[in-house]
Amino acid sequence: QVQLVESGGGLVQPGGFLRLSCVASGFSFSSAAMSWYRQAPGKERELVATIAGGSSTNYADSMKGRFTISRDNAKNTVFLQMNSLKPEDTAVYYCNTRITGIYYWGQGTQVTVSS
Repeated sequence: QVQLVESGGGLVQPGGFLRLSCVASGFSFSSAAMSWYRQAPGKERELVATIAGGSSTNYADSMKGRFTISRDNAKNTVFLQMNSLKPEDTAVYYCNTRITGIYYWGQGTQVTVSS
């Protein structure tokens, strides 16, 4: 019954910005830690950022200072604000949560950074 639906991806120029959204359903969202991962072609999926139910955050070192994860519990939505985008940020971005040891994933949203 867990469902995660990402949106907001697209094509942006280097130095530009995007805000991704993930709408969650089927579980107690406000108490759940949520994460964003990304996967580029030919590469392993990597953690981008995590936000706890209490809204504390953690970021991969390469994302700090450019990306911000946040949540709106009233709307069961987690966001990823991406600024100063670089071509190497090009990837499919996935929303994730873990419930009793089981990982759940959205379908992903494509982010392409290109001039």
